[in-house]
Amino acid sequence: MKPQSSASKQPRQVLENTFAFAPNRDTLGATAYFIVENESNILVDCPAWNEINQTFLDSRGGVRLLFLTHRGAIAKAREIQESTGCDILIQEQEAYLLPQLRVTVFERELALSDRIKVLWTPGHSPGSSCLYDGASGGVLFSGRHLLPSRAGAPVPQRTAKTFHWPRQINSVQSIIDRFSPSTLQYICPAANTGYLRGQGSIDRAFEQLTNLNLTVCLESKPEP
Repeated sequence: MKPQSSASKQPRQVLENTFAFAPNRDTLGATAYFIVENESNILVDCPAWNEINQTFLDSRGGVRLLFLTHRGAIAKAREIQESTGCDILIQEQEAYLLPQLRVTVFERELALSDRIKVLWTPGHSPGSSCLYDGASGGVLFSGRHLLPSRAGAPVPQRTAKTFHWPRQINSVQSIIDRFSPSTLQYICPAANTGYLRGQGSIDRAFEQLTNLNLTVCLESKPEP
């Protein structure tokens, strides 16, 4: 049997009411997520916009909101909005990249419901942001702000295209300061998900974040 291509794979459930899409070539192999929430369904970043994913989203009530964690996740945002009628939410510094679209912006933080909010975590890009869902013990959809290491632990990763590394480290500290073991159980990252070895998310997220030595991280050199 031939292996399935990412374009033909169905989204898979990774947490209660949370699904992950196959890596999207349009976003350099990033993973998008779908949160099913009582007719307020939220798409986190852009999946490949194909018939399989469109049918999947339609079968679960469609998309109310597309949240973009950073500029590199925009991809087919225009087509997704035109097809689903969803609103688009992005941090204000990167909204200019979506001309002539219906866009909502936020500055530092915005509550979307009693359990869901978005947080500005600059560094990877000027408008890099995370979405937090209080369900399942607390889930942080981290975009490329925090990614799994080869050992599967959440880490900030410095690349040649990182906008501002010290700000990114400060943003990691702000996440640690804000949450606790009881409010941050999982991280759903946008890339390097192969390092999770079949797991759909990073478990014991807060505990693993507190094991980071951010002083050492700050001194790290860019990865190629």
